[in-house]
Amino acid sequence: MATRAPHVLIIGAGTGGLCLAHGLRRAGISVAVYERHRGRGDGLLGYRVGIGPTGSRALRDCLPPELFEIYLATCARSPRYFNVLNQKMRHTASFPLRPDTHPVDSERSVARMTLRQVLLTDIADLVHFDRTFTRYEQHDDGSVTAHFADGGTATGDLLVAADGTHSAVRRQYLPHAVIRDAGTVNIATRVPLTDHTRALLPETVQRGISLIFGTGGVMGVLHVMEFKWDRDGRVKPDTAPAAAALLADWSGLRHDPTRDNINLVVWSTARRFPPDVMRRRGANLIQVALDLTANWHPHLRELLSLADPDSALPIKVSTSEPVPPWKSSTVTLLGDAIHTMTPGRGVGANTALRDANLLRRQLILAVSGEKTLVQAVADYEAAMVPYGFARVADSLGRSGTNGDDRMYQPVFGRLALLGARGYFRVTSRVPRLRRKFVDDFYTYRGEQD
Repeated sequence: MATRAPHVLIIGAGTGGLCLAHGLRRAGISVAVYERHRGRGDGLLGYRVGIGPTGSRALRDCLPPELFEIYLATCARSPRYFNVLNQKMRHTASFPLRPDTHPVDSERSVARMTLRQVLLTDIADLVHFDRTFTRYEQHDDGSVTAHFADGGTATGDLLVAADGTHSAVRRQYLPHAVIRDAGTVNIATRVPLTDHTRALLPETVQRGISLIFGTGGVMGVLHVMEFKWDRDGRVKPDTAPAAAALLADWSGLRHDPTRDNINLVVWSTARRFPPDVMRRRGANLIQVALDLTANWHPHLRELLSLADPDSALPIKVSTSEPVPPWKSSTVTLLGDAIHTMTPGRGVGANTALRDANLLRRQLILAVSGEKTLVQAVADYEAAMVPYGFARVADSLGRSGTNGDDRMYQPVFGRLALLGARGYFRVTSRVPRLRRKFVDDFYTYRGEQD
């Protein structure tokens, strides 16, 4: 049976919302995005996210082919190693990773701001900035109207909440949904990559992702981000010709201040931080990180001291609790708006992209007449909710992201730390275990659960 194509309202121009917008436009489905930030450079967008096969597959499916090629060209140099270090920067383990020769089945290092500029390419007419969502109304004819703080409204056939952890749509639609404090705090910093700062790091650390297990329950993660353009925004001369041509013509580079840098994040249980840590910024916040890492290697501490003060940011880690099933309707949710998860390995971003791709496929089936719009939403939610909350549980159980982790306990913390280091040491030295670890590094964010 023939059916009228719906008009979709997306609240939030984050990774998942913009990916969905591209996918719907490519499918010929009318869509508009409403974003509370005032412009394309606003928001918490300066740090690394790892995009694995799940995320790259969603981007390949949703983006126009040339834009997907731009996405690949804008990724930082892919990591060649996954390292586990102690606070003295001694290697507990180092796992060689796969080369990034495959466009999808690789680990991609992406700057959030750069990915945002890629996803905003060629859809400026769909994205409405400075529109803060306040509430929605569902009507008897099946339509839904979004209301905004400026007094304006927008009406469509489906409202998609892609507005993140503090989703205003979720508060109205699922008021019983619980977002709780995970009990940990991150201090994220960005250090300019120079000859001097590069020389502070061993080669495997320069070329990899490094997880730092420090004593006293202080953890860290370090990524070196090198792009195909220099500090003046010019394409580097050693860039492959095809990528250089794409970047030379890409308008998004003019809006992206991202340059080569070292992402260094320090985290621990919230009890280790000053009570006012979430209000601290700049050099004051960097000093908190330095105080926590007093016994770390001098090179790591020097990197912290050289961090851009404007980049230093405290992050209180949050997590969702599973939501009981609800009756599907003309409102749905994706990404952190429904399944907020702790940071690390890009699980949240990859799952949001997975959501966007799945919802796109279901809406195409609705447009073709194979199912009603609400049934398409119901089928999307029936798949999304189980895998989404499975990822929430997985992320909460990894690498000390839960403030109740034994690593933070005064008596058992030392034993837990020795156990974690021992696991990585043995795994890296036994070929069968090492192969399985590397395989799991890529399949953890895969499509199958």
